[in-house]
Amino acid sequence: MPKINQSYKLKSLLLLLIISFSCKEAPDTTAVHPFDQLSEEEKRNPENALLGIKVNESLEASLFASEPMITNPTNIDIDHKGRVWVCEAYNYRPDITGNETKGEGDRILILEDSNGDGKADKSTVFYQDPELNAPLGIWVMGNQAIVSQSPYVWLLTDTDGDDKADKKEVIFQGIGGEQHDHGMHAFVFGPDGKFYFNFGNSGGTIQDKNGQTLKDATGMPIDAGNYKEGLVFRCNTDFSGIEVLGQNFRNNYEVAVDSYGTMWQSDNDDDGNKGVRINYVMEYGNFGYKDEMTGAGWRANRTNKEKEIPLQHWHLNDPGVVPNLLQTGAGSPTGMVVYEGNALPEAFHNQMIHTDAGPNVVRAYPVEKDGAGYKASIINLMEGDKDQWFRPSDVCVAPDGSLMVSDWYDPGVGGHQVGDLNRGRIYRISAPEIPYEIPEMDIRSLNGAVEALLNPNLSMRYQAWKNLKAMGHDARPALEKIFYEHANPRFKARAFWLLAKMDKKYIQEAIRHPNPDIRISGLRAARQENLDLIPYLETLVHDSDAQVRREVAIALRGMNSQKAPELWATLAMQHDGEDRWYLEALGIGASGQWDRFYTAWVEKSGADISSKKNQDIVWRSRTVKAIPHLASLASEPSQPIENRLRYFRAFDFNPDKEGKSAALVKMLEQQLRQESQEESQQINKLVLTHLDPEYLDRSPAVRSVLTNTLNESAGTESYLELVQKFGVRSENPRLLQMALEESDNNLGKSAATLLLRQGGLESVKEVLYSGEDDKIHSMFSVLRGIGSGESLDLLEEMTFDTSLPLSVRKEATAAIGGSYGGEDRILVLLETGKLPDNLIPSAVTGVSRAWRKSVRAEAATYLDASAGEENPLPPMKELLAMEGSVEKGLEVFKNNCAVCHQVGDMGMDFGPKLSEIGSKLSKEAQFISILHPDAGISFGYEGYLIQMNDGSSLGGIVASQTETDIDLKLPGGSTVPIKTSEIKSMQQMENSMMPAGLEKTMSTQELVDLVSYLMSLKKQS
Repeated sequence: MPKINQSYKLKSLLLLLIISFSCKEAPDTTAVHPFDQLSEEEKRNPENALLGIKVNESLEASLFASEPMITNPTNIDIDHKGRVWVCEAYNYRPDITGNETKGEGDRILILEDSNGDGKADKSTVFYQDPELNAPLGIWVMGNQAIVSQSPYVWLLTDTDGDDKADKKEVIFQGIGGEQHDHGMHAFVFGPDGKFYFNFGNSGGTIQDKNGQTLKDATGMPIDAGNYKEGLVFRCNTDFSGIEVLGQNFRNNYEVAVDSYGTMWQSDNDDDGNKGVRINYVMEYGNFGYKDEMTGAGWRANRTNKEKEIPLQHWHLNDPGVVPNLLQTGAGSPTGMVVYEGNALPEAFHNQMIHTDAGPNVVRAYPVEKDGAGYKASIINLMEGDKDQWFRPSDVCVAPDGSLMVSDWYDPGVGGHQVGDLNRGRIYRISAPEIPYEIPEMDIRSLNGAVEALLNPNLSMRYQAWKNLKAMGHDARPALEKIFYEHANPRFKARAFWLLAKMDKKYIQEAIRHPNPDIRISGLRAARQENLDLIPYLETLVHDSDAQVRREVAIALRGMNSQKAPELWATLAMQHDGEDRWYLEALGIGASGQWDRFYTAWVEKSGADISSKKNQDIVWRSRTVKAIPHLASLASEPSQPIENRLRYFRAFDFNPDKEGKSAALVKMLEQQLRQESQEESQQINKLVLTHLDPEYLDRSPAVRSVLTNTLNESAGTESYLELVQKFGVRSENPRLLQMALEESDNNLGKSAATLLLRQGGLESVKEVLYSGEDDKIHSMFSVLRGIGSGESLDLLEEMTFDTSLPLSVRKEATAAIGGSYGGEDRILVLLETGKLPDNLIPSAVTGVSRAWRKSVRAEAATYLDASAGEENPLPPMKELLAMEGSVEKGLEVFKNNCAVCHQVGDMGMDFGPKLSEIGSKLSKEAQFISILHPDAGISFGYEGYLIQMNDGSSLGGIVASQTETDIDLKLPGGSTVPIKTSEIKSMQQMENSMMPAGLEKTMSTQELVDLVSYLMSLKKQS
């Protein structure tokens, strides 16, 4: 028996070795992942939470807390005791989702691991109130917490030490709409002893507790009239001294600040455009979401437009836009922190850690210096490669150096959508086998406070800062020891910021420090202390480090010293022609003083614009003094046209209207004889594009060139733009021809819209009453979606004109319902019984694709009852279990969805692009989005109802909006230009513009096939 056992063991060992060897040689790709073996219900259980998440091989993740202890965590913070504070959002957008709510309001929880096993076992409700509805930010400081929930920021205080807030104060208010994801976000504590925070592009303005609009450091009100879109702020810890540090973001979710005072954050694109970005926030920079001068959206046509949409999205070719550090594709970026601990592996030291709920990932972005800016790469920490319900919403550093990650845990994310109200998780990330242990220190003592200042946890550092500052002179020796002797430069910087508040001599020593990051901190501190900066700038203006010189340039902003122009010119002479970060810092420094600064640069450079570095200065400048140089570069025949586009675009940013127009006219008058005919035509078109329209009546050359250019470009989009810009009514016959020839696309609709605007109604009527069927059909096609009062009046007139053939009247009737205002008109005609019976089916057909379900339903009641009841869909559980065909789903998409959505180049550009929707939404969320479109309206794709002065109404998505013009996108992808002067009122629609009931146009299997196709649309690695 023993021999048999021994033999069996040897054979078993040999077999295991063979299997092990063969696995290494040829991995079994057919193995089923444990998560895939679970049922849908089992996949959602907390005990299986980590099975569907891929964790970086150098890290270990564990579940710290889950439902039912918490649900729907939007934001977290960790206090100096290692407790996790959680913002819950159970009551998230019930007005849109239709979900139940808790009448007692949402909660702020404190989660604690009281027995040291690495899991939360104690939960305390710090605050709950009916007014608390889906807060998006929390910052904890001892017995107080700052909670951000648009339109408010509250200070909650526990006055008696029972871990329950018993005092609530309004700090700021008037910020965006209630419960808006693009509103106010979390506060963080900076190394300079100030608070940093931001809001997204629905913020608009910020008011104090009394409802007064706050003003920036220059006395300018902080509102949408003075600042664009999302903003980044800094203020004192008593909430005074607010500053705007950056603008023109879309939904910059959470700002993170390192020990040198450098700011980092993420920003979300218009959904589906693969333009999510990571920013180094250069102080006072414009970050390009909207056109700086007009406020137009990124889709608007412009000279030198970037070739790819993710770059177009941020106007990166425009002078005055700070470049992006990194673009990460599609996503829904949320919380961020700078990890300055050493408990994680070295790859993560001093790097941004970021949560992106869209692609289900927690990432680090290792940063390297790159000239005056930075470059970055990506390392994943956690990735929901199997479980797409993993929706990381925030990340914070605990006192022991580990990370805590909150998980919204939901089939979808963003767009006011929520599919699950009862789940939520928090994970701890650490090096392998490192328990959760909070360091014990007496923060009230000098040694304890110094130790806490060096801790990676922000709340710990806040407590240390407050106590050390209060100690004053007694704390200096300990802080000096860190500043002068410690090997870690970030620790040096933290000590320096405190020392700088005690004695200005430390600023001088920082300015002369061998570490450039300390020199930068020194200059930033000098600015905050309102010191005379000139001696410091004179010391640093020739610094060997481009990032230090970048800070010198920024420090010149608003400086009236007589020495400032010379200092700026000295900096400008050191531009290498390649460093866009450096160039934009120069632009920030010269803001408001371009005449003085540019003059000094011309004197120093000799106005030599033959080099790329000097051409950059001309391109970035904003002064009449640069116009001759700009015109020379724009008309330089030795350069190909594509190299000169940037200079034509630069004319748009020059504030001298007369000077730039005169220079452009001069180009036309010279006729650019040195150009080839083709290049001359291109140049003429560019000049006209950037010329003020009033010069048409002032210059024969402009009129002549415009006529020639219109002849050369007839039938194109640029032709329409020029006709609209200069209001050329003599082009109406050609517009009519274009409308007919291009009736099946957007060019035809745009031509017809412009024709009517320019008094061409009679020529349209001539076509419709011509008796030529082909032309009549084409004209109905282009009139269908216009929706102006005169177009609808004409269509209605034809509907009731009994002298016309019935077929024409039917087509006219159907065409009425092709616009928002037309839908309402059809309902009135049906309700009043004015339509003859033989036209009612055409009227109902005309609104059968209306996005308002109520319109479709009401119109349908005027037809005979349908043959039978529609088959109800099976419950969600059965839908999820059904197998679908990607290939068949593609055909369903083409037939039902491509009219409003794009995948790659397929489909129409109206709703959100879906090229990577499978990476963003889970299978269940895909079904929810189709069955309940109102539950997930993507920001930037809300519908607007516009009432015109002529009594008509239009409905669509605002693609671009300036003070004078709106481009309204209509279903099908066409765009209608509208003058704001023609608008009576404009109101956002409550419902999605995606038609409800879309699933009723297909079978259950086709719906499942469609979702299978959508799930296949994933980000390409």
